[in-house]
Amino acid sequence: MAENRTIAAISTAQGEGGIGVIRISGDEAVYIADRVFRSVSGRLLANMKGYTAAFGHIYRENEKLDEAVATVFRSPHSYTGEDVVELSCHGGIFITREVLRAVLDSGAELAEAGEFTKRAFINGKLDLTEAEAVIDIITAKSRAAARAALYAKDGALWRKVEAIKNDLVATAAHFSAWADYPEEDIQEVSAENLKQTFENNLTKLDKLLNTFEYSRTVKEGIDTVIAGKPNTGKSTLMNLLAGEDRSIVTDIPGTTRDIVTESVMVGDVLLRLNDTAGIRSTDDMVEKIGVDIALKRLTNCGLVLAVFDGSKPLGSDDIKLLDALSDAPSVGIINKSDLPQEIDGGIVAEKLNYVVRISAKNGDGLGELTKIITEIAGTDNFNPGEGIVANERQREAVQRARDSLSEAYAALNIGMTLDAVTIALEESIQHILELLGENVGEAVVDSVFHNFCVGK
Repeated sequence: MAENRTIAAISTAQGEGGIGVIRISGDEAVYIADRVFRSVSGRLLANMKGYTAAFGHIYRENEKLDEAVATVFRSPHSYTGEDVVELSCHGGIFITREVLRAVLDSGAELAEAGEFTKRAFINGKLDLTEAEAVIDIITAKSRAAARAALYAKDGALWRKVEAIKNDLVATAAHFSAWADYPEEDIQEVSAENLKQTFENNLTKLDKLLNTFEYSRTVKEGIDTVIAGKPNTGKSTLMNLLAGEDRSIVTDIPGTTRDIVTESVMVGDVLLRLNDTAGIRSTDDMVEKIGVDIALKRLTNCGLVLAVFDGSKPLGSDDIKLLDALSDAPSVGIINKSDLPQEIDGGIVAEKLNYVVRISAKNGDGLGELTKIITEIAGTDNFNPGEGIVANERQREAVQRARDSLSEAYAALNIGMTLDAVTIALEESIQHILELLGENVGEAVVDSVFHNFCVGK
C-alpha cells in the first residue's frame, strides 16, 4: 500500500436510499474533498477540526451535483487512523457514483476491497481478529451472529488471546534470562511452575477451540433436513418455520420430489432447511430418485427433523426412517396433534433423544420445538462476550499454538533439555502472534481483506 495514496469509495449499499456516503481516506483526503465540496458558509474543510461537519454542495468543476454534508475526521482519531472525510449525499446508484467520480477526478484513487479496514489494521486501530469481526458484523444473518461479531470487534477474543500470549512470553523471557545470564541473581526456572503454566494455558486454548463449532453454527446455520413419509406434514412444517409458503402442500402422496431449501430463524438459531421427498417404497422412478436423495441427505446433514403423522399408527416406512437416524442428530416431530392420536410415541422416544408433539397446521408446539433446537445447537449457553474463534484462520492458529505448547509440555515431562522446551514454547508464541496479526505475512493479510466489500 503506497503511503501517499489517498483512497475513496462508496461506503453505503449500492441501491436507492435516503443517504449515500462516499468515504475518502489518506493524507490528501481533506484537500481533495475541498475540491468538490463547497460549504454554504464558505468555510474550507481544511480549516475544520476533527469530528465536525458542514452543509453544502458537491460540484464537479462548475456543475452542481447534489446537496451534501461533509464530516471531517482527523488523524489519528478516525476509523483508518488517517485523515478522513465522509460526504453524505442523497442515496441512489446514479448520484453516489457521480459524487465518487468527482472525488476520483480530483485526485483520489478507488479503494480496493476492504482497504479502509486494512488501513485501520496497519495503523494499529484494530488487531486482525477485530478487523475480521467487521465483515462478520456486515454479513450477520441473525441476532446471535451480530452479537458475536460485535463482541469480537470490541476485543473479546483479543483479550483472551493476549492474556495467554503475555503469560507465555513472560515464561519464555524468564527462560532466556536465566539461561543467558547465569552469573546474575535470577530465580531458577521451576519445572513445577512451568508445568502449571503450560497446563493452565493448554486448558484456555482448548476452551477457545471448543467455541469454533458454536461460532460456525451461529454464523452459517445448521444444515437441516425435514424427513418423513409422504403426507406427514413435512411441507406444512417447512412453511410454518419459513413463515411463508415455500413447499407445495397437497393430500397427494409424493408431491415433493426434489429438495426445497430455505434459510429460516428458529429462535436465535439459523437453519438451512431442506424439505425432502417423502420416504416410502415406490415404483415411480422419478419419485424413487427423490427418496434416494432424501435418504443420502440424512447421513451428511447437521440436524434431521423427522416428521411422523400422529393421527396414524407407525408404518414400515416410519420404522425405516427411525432406523436410518441412529447416527444423525435428530428431533422426532409427531405432527397433527390437533387430530385424534393413533401413534405409539414411545417407539419414537426409544429411538430418538428429542421428541415433540406439534400441529404444523395450527402452529401448536412451535415454542417447544424452538427450545429443543436451541438446546441441540448449544446456543442457549453461548456467551460471545467470553471470546470465540470465529473463522478457519483463527481456528488453525489456535490449534497450532495449542499443538506447539503441548509439545513443550511433553518435552518437559520426559526430561528433555530446556532448549527443546524453549523451541516449542516459542513456536506456540509465534502462532499466537499470527492469530493477532502481530507476526503475519502479507499474503495472509491480503486474504483476510479480500472478502470485504469495497467501501469498508
